[in-house]
Amino acid sequence: MAKAEREIESKIKLIDIVIELVDARAPYSSKNRTFDRIIKNKPRLIVMTKKDLADNQVTELWIDAFKKQGYEAMTVNLKSFNEYKKIINKCKLVLREKMEKERSRGLKPRAIRAMVIGVPNVGKSTFINQLAKRKAAVTGNRPGVTKAQQIIRVDKDFELFDTPGVLAPKYTDEQIAKNVALIGSIKLDILPRDDLFIYAISYLNKYYPSALKERYDLSFDEQEDWVLPVFEQIAKVRHLKKVRGETDYERVMDLFFKDLFDGAFGSVSWERPNV
Repeated sequence: MAKAEREIESKIKLIDIVIELVDARAPYSSKNRTFDRIIKNKPRLIVMTKKDLADNQVTELWIDAFKKQGYEAMTVNLKSFNEYKKIINKCKLVLREKMEKERSRGLKPRAIRAMVIGVPNVGKSTFINQLAKRKAAVTGNRPGVTKAQQIIRVDKDFELFDTPGVLAPKYTDEQIAKNVALIGSIKLDILPRDDLFIYAISYLNKYYPSALKERYDLSFDEQEDWVLPVFEQIAKVRHLKKVRGETDYERVMDLFFKDLFDGAFGSVSWERPNV
């Protein structure tokens, strides 16, 4: 990770704009705060990927929140990508003052140089391939697929610097770690599964109770002792056999996390901006 950060820092002077990819389901947690130190005042466009998996209403709140922070932001669906012109136009919008100054000095227009950054599994390689309209970057639904920087010519007016995905050195904030796990950027077994299960169920019950009701015929009041009854209800609805007369808690969690990553609860955003 340290080597990747040094590579990014060494190229930052060569580019015009940074395209920072974050996961629309957890835009804050899927950022690497190290980037802010490296990027400094370099113009930035924040692109929230996987918008098809996120809650649209919450995503709009995030776009407004980023704008209040001084950043242009937009969303993309990596499975159905038709955002090429919109991304180019957004980059030009962010760079309008710089481009106007260059024109006023009589400088010949050149291709915009954009660096794409983001944590592993946020969809960087897929984003680049869709933008370039060819397999310009190696893809894979796991951390660490992109190993080194690449320069990818999209067209005569736009070039991309790809970079390896860089995670934060460590997650000291437990909630951020849980959100990153729930969007698949780190392995589930890094955290205690029962804690993650309880956190996810509680969050869904607060913000998406109808999804739990539809999937598991489950509704509960968190003022009560709810954890064991929730395990038992999921096991009952999904016809999981008991082990020596006891609910198979591991199988319940296996089933829940499979449902979660298969999209059984619909579009879910795991955090909301503080607005």
